[in-house]
Amino acid sequence: MTEFLTAGADVRAAKPNTRPARPHFSSGPCAKPPGWDASKIATESLGRSHRAKIGKSRLQHCIELMRELLELPDTHRIGIVPGSDTGAFEMAMWTMLGARPVTTLAWESFGEGWVTDAAKQLQLDPTVLRADYGAIPDLSQVDWSSDVLFTWNGTTSGVRVPDGEWIADDREGLSFADATSAVFAYHLPWEKIDVATFSWQKVLGGEGAHGILILGPRAVERLESFTPDRPLPKVFRLVSKGKLTEGIFRGETINTPSMLAVEDAIWALEWAKSIGGAKALQQRSDANAAALDRIVQERSWVSHLAADPACRSTTSVCLSVEGADADFIKAFAGLLEKEGAAYDIAGYRDAPPGLRIWCGATVDTADIEALGPWLDWAYEEVRSSR
Repeated sequence: MTEFLTAGADVRAAKPNTRPARPHFSSGPCAKPPGWDASKIATESLGRSHRAKIGKSRLQHCIELMRELLELPDTHRIGIVPGSDTGAFEMAMWTMLGARPVTTLAWESFGEGWVTDAAKQLQLDPTVLRADYGAIPDLSQVDWSSDVLFTWNGTTSGVRVPDGEWIADDREGLSFADATSAVFAYHLPWEKIDVATFSWQKVLGGEGAHGILILGPRAVERLESFTPDRPLPKVFRLVSKGKLTEGIFRGETINTPSMLAVEDAIWALEWAKSIGGAKALQQRSDANAAALDRIVQERSWVSHLAADPACRSTTSVCLSVEGADADFIKAFAGLLEKEGAAYDIAGYRDAPPGLRIWCGATVDTADIEALGPWLDWAYEEVRSSR
């Protein structure tokens, strides 16, 4: 039995008897899907060239599964590229920015990274709209005559854009969405998105190193009509002789992919399809976030970093802990890892000291529910030792 704390009570929480069955709450790489086992991964493509018939067919199958699950319209292309989500977003920035003014939105560390790259590396003098961790900029102030860069779901702050309504239908610039913690967890309005990037390691629970680049027709038009005045590394080149290199979006990758990571992604995508597709993935994420919110609402010592529920992530949920500094959080998370109750729940290094608990679709709601008493126990253990 666990003794729950009430406001003002001086009661030590007993160590719980039941641990989460899968205590994997990392925000990337994230928990593998339920039922995953390495022995279930197809291996026929391993040790073969990715240019061979089997390699090409498996890469194309992976792309087709992503298109089906994302309900991606035929107008949008999808490709597997190097460098995880970061590589995919950098590829988009370096190849397309410079044709128009640039606006960057930043409310967490990865958005700040795109600000730095746009300003210091590409030297584009962007307009920057910022907000503190836990908040979001005033989206009504975005100028859509410019290209706009933003994170759909801020993984390190737990703040997301509420929807796509703020993206202008008649925009002159392109919308660039770093959507790595959003894809498969939210319904994305593809007609509003010109460029989107993500990686398998988030909501699918896949492996890292590979990024996914999605291009709408306006992005393709930009690539074919605009030549940036900067040298492009080979792994960034999407155009040949003024035309989009279409093979990239049929599984003919720029460089050698890990076929083991591809097969792992295929397994995760087929799992997602078997449970009901994108809608089921979104429902699982929503249920996990709701379970964690109940834990937060029942306790006085923990709160959401993102105060507004409309902009609160349902995947990378960030929490503030009363009176906690970086050392407190390190001890808190370390204690739970030692007990095998929760792995990797300390907040991101650049974020305010706190917890970050992944609630994406590969996590089971029962494990979120089992986590609550362990949070009580760890909080009291660390607090009493200081």
